[in-house]
Amino acid sequence: MFEFEIVCEDGESGARNGRFHTPHGIIETPVFAPVGTQATVKALRPADLQEMGASLILSNTYHLYLRPGDELVRDLGGLHQFMQWPGPILTDSGGFQVFSLSRSRKLDADGVTFQSHIDGSRHRFTPERSIAIQENLGADIIMAFDECPPPSDYAYIKESLMRTHPWLLRCLEAKRRSDQALFGIVQGGIFPDLREQSARFMMALDLPGYAIGGLAVGETKAEMTAVLDTLNPILPRHKPRYLMGVGAPEDLVNGVLRGIDIFDCVLPTRLARHSTAMVPGGKLNLRNAQYMRDPQPIASDCACYTCRHFSRAYLRHLVLANEILAHVLLTTHNVHFLLELMRQMRAAIAAGTFRAFAQTFLANYA
Repeated sequence: MFEFEIVCEDGESGARNGRFHTPHGIIETPVFAPVGTQATVKALRPADLQEMGASLILSNTYHLYLRPGDELVRDLGGLHQFMQWPGPILTDSGGFQVFSLSRSRKLDADGVTFQSHIDGSRHRFTPERSIAIQENLGADIIMAFDECPPPSDYAYIKESLMRTHPWLLRCLEAKRRSDQALFGIVQGGIFPDLREQSARFMMALDLPGYAIGGLAVGETKAEMTAVLDTLNPILPRHKPRYLMGVGAPEDLVNGVLRGIDIFDCVLPTRLARHSTAMVPGGKLNLRNAQYMRDPQPIASDCACYTCRHFSRAYLRHLVLANEILAHVLLTTHNVHFLLELMRQMRAAIAAGTFRAFAQTFLANYA
């Protein structure tokens, strides 16, 4: 049911084109997954995402457990039916949010007790509970429950691995559904030995895929790429690799250079809500006065709905007037921009020109 095939590889880097077969369709990789935290990608309809060519979206276990509740989603047909998305879905385990959002949390060898960030109510996540919630949600790809420790605290990370590696075994034991692929999450902060230790522990379990967590959480860009350089020759070539929570354009290119197949991030929708558009050279803040009379689209070579129809001047007007349409149009452009970047990278890998593509892109991106 879950098969990852490598279609072609770049001879000068770790980049590769692949196809990951899931119950709800084939994911062409490398791929960027827009984030639908609350079972919706903010400001976009599922039809908009399909029209843009999105093939995978991510939803959030922690948030959907708290509201509206995973059992309600299950009773209404699972996430695919609930949110009317026909393609593959990935859910995270809730671990990152338990540690980053919840209040008054208490960690022990069995799991985590925490207070909801919404109303202060008390809850408990264990590996078994996380898997049960994700099985109720019904995504194609699910994540093992783990901790995302601070990236630079060696002693704490080592202790965390000793605690959460057994959690992965408990996730595997608790998993019941054969139509979901469970990925382990390689942790280890910025430390090569801990990253290798975590990767080799998971590889021994022959999982259908491997996520890389604990990056883009405060370390430098150089430290992030160093971790990917460490893991690229270690992780099995014939399994998909998922870099969690990373979506800056330069990080996508650097990740593909180092063998990453799947990415997700809230960045394109978050930037849109802050009046910012992604462009090949960097970003445009549409609040700036220089765009008051600018008749150009956000990007002249962009084929998204926003750029085909609207000027920077109009978008600036919507932003300053605090119109909802500003969020819709800027989100449309930003998500399209990243999906198009992934299409260009897949094409460059197929053409054998990816190294040159990456060098040009990174040299021009600010």
